[in-house]
Amino acid sequence: MSRPSRTDGDGHSTVPVAGGDLAVTSWGTGPGTPVLAVHGITANGLSFARTAAELAERGGPPLIAPDLRGRGRSGTLPGPHGLAAHTDDLVAVLDSRGVRRTVVVGHSMGAFVASLLAVRHPDRVSGLVLVDGGFGLPVPPDTDIDTVLGPAMTRLRMTFENPDAYRALWRDHPAFKGRWNRWVDDYVLRDLVGAEPRLRSACAEDAVRVDGAQVLADAETLGAIHRLPCPARLLWAARGLMDESPGLYTPERLAGLPESVRTLELPDDNHYTPLFSSTAALVAEQIHALVEQTVQVEGEL
Repeated sequence: MSRPSRTDGDGHSTVPVAGGDLAVTSWGTGPGTPVLAVHGITANGLSFARTAAELAERGGPPLIAPDLRGRGRSGTLPGPHGLAAHTDDLVAVLDSRGVRRTVVVGHSMGAFVASLLAVRHPDRVSGLVLVDGGFGLPVPPDTDIDTVLGPAMTRLRMTFENPDAYRALWRDHPAFKGRWNRWVDDYVLRDLVGAEPRLRSACAEDAVRVDGAQVLADAETLGAIHRLPCPARLLWAARGLMDESPGLYTPERLAGLPESVRTLELPDDNHYTPLFSSTAALVAEQIHALVEQTVQVEGEL
């Protein structure tokens, strides 16, 4: 017998998936099919809270964002890990909400997951908004995720005396210096598990390693953006994970992107900030426009 989904009445719910329950946060009660949001490699679903609020300001649609397997409140879900497992979990989320087909927004690794979902399940994805991710770049052979993520991987092995100690770590991060707000604070605290004085990140290091290896070198993952069956927009940040310039993408690096994928530069943001800064309004605008576009197209079929 399958396990039912559960909701606590405050936008938080669980969806049964292989090995346990996936935590999901939902925002908005407005009209329209809920948009599905997929977070980054060491992030959690609350990274999309400001985007959801901006969508609500525009009259919807609602937004649903799981904590991916091995992260946030889904941190204890076991393997197998990998992006294919995430796509299976996302299909379960859509099924639990009765969503046949919708727009998917993904940030960082979540953009790769969203693209893979569209390729593996073209009947479930009507359009994609990819935020600073989804398009793989050449890396030297044997590059590992520690090299790419650096301090983020170190953080997964650290413990913290209390929530303020964890806040202090993030406040000093180059990506968030001078950019702290309540959206960032809620997102950061969502990542804490355990008990004082040994709080830690909810991210499972083995999950991050498996997923990261696929983002760097898996042929199916890297090829997904070249085989998309739906409209897609890639919003790329001018600065990188440590607020350095240039960021992951530049016009030259994006030269190999399929012409069918529309691009938009985010000149005032680094890799982390588009979902937390005022740029979240632009992300919401892009989602809203793509929702309208896909509804019009599908209405003509």
